[in-house]
Amino acid sequence: MAKEQKVIDYDKIAELESFKKLTKKKNKFLWTVAVIFFTVYMLLPVLTSYTNLLHQKAIGEITWVWLYSAGLFIMVWGLAHFYVSKATGFDKDAADVISEYEGGARK
Repeated sequence: MAKEQKVIDYDKIAELESFKKLTKKKNKFLWTVAVIFFTVYMLLPVLTSYTNLLHQKAIGEITWVWLYSAGLFIMVWGLAHFYVSKATGFDKDAADVISEYEGGARK
């Protein structure tokens, strides 16, 4: 015997106020992180090509370009870790939306 599959009304889910709040919260977070990443990332070629700011020696013979570049790796790892921690909260909110759609109250 074949299992009966649930039909999901995605339009109804999209109309839920809790879904709209989750979407708005998640988009705000993602756009903020994306703008921060892109800005910091694109500053490297701009600062190295059009200024001498990062070409100054920072520690011995190491220039600020090297430190800035290393900082980009740290930033990427940090943003990834931050996203994973925020995604856990988004998953809980999404479970609440599904529960609301199914008519149950999740606590």
